[in-house]
This record gives sequence, structure tokens and C-alpha cells, in this order.
Amino acid sequence: MTLADQAVLMRIFVGEADKVGHSPLYERIVQEARTSGLAGATAWKGVTGFGATSTIRTARVLDLSADLPVVIELVDEEMKLKDFQAVLDELFEKADCGGLVTLERVNVHRYSASRRRVSEAEHS
Repeated sequence: MTLADQAVLMRIFVGEADKVGHSPLYERIVQEARTSGLAGATAWKGVTGFGATSTIRTARVLDLSADLPVVIELVDEEMKLKDFQAVLDELFEKADCGGLVTLERVNVHRYSASRRRVSEAEHS
């Protein structure tokens, strides 16, 4: 089944080394997104990039960084993502780090699994 709709894409830019306690910040953001009932979340590790400090982070062998850029993408209804910003504020405060959050409207074309397949996955 396919569904088409309007939604909002939230992109969160952090560093791989940013932590909340002993957990990577990007993992905590994905976990909190799931707990908050958001439609989905994906974390992507970048191969190179820089942020506010202008320090270039790269995955090149001779220049291996332990702090590669990570982008977390969340897609859901605008109000749900606006509510989630309070969770992000708390996580960034606990991590004591910087980051960047962007929001943009997107058209969603979603493919849904059959009910039988979803039910089987829940029981595995």
C-alpha cells in the first residue's frame, strides 16, 4: 500500500564523539524519537565535514577522526517534531555540546508493509 502526504523533515547535525553520559548523542536522539512515537529516524555518519569550530573532520586513513559528523533525520507531522524539540533541548544540555537543527516541509510517498508482514515482524 502507498500513501502520499505532507510532513516535515527534521535534520539534526552533531558530532560522533558527542555523548549523553556514556551513550552517543545520536543514539539517544534516535531512542528518544522512538519513545516519543515519531514516525521514523535514521542516523547517517558523514565522511567529512565541519561545523561552528571550522575544524574539518574526515574519515581519510591518514587523517582518521574520532569525531565524524552525524546527521539524524526524522520525518513526521510538524506539531510532533515541534514537541520533540523540547526533548532535543534537554539532550543537548545533558551532552553539553553544540549542534544544528533544521526543519523543512517535504512530500512523503510511503510504502507500507501488509498487515500480515507487520504482525510477523512484531512476533519475531
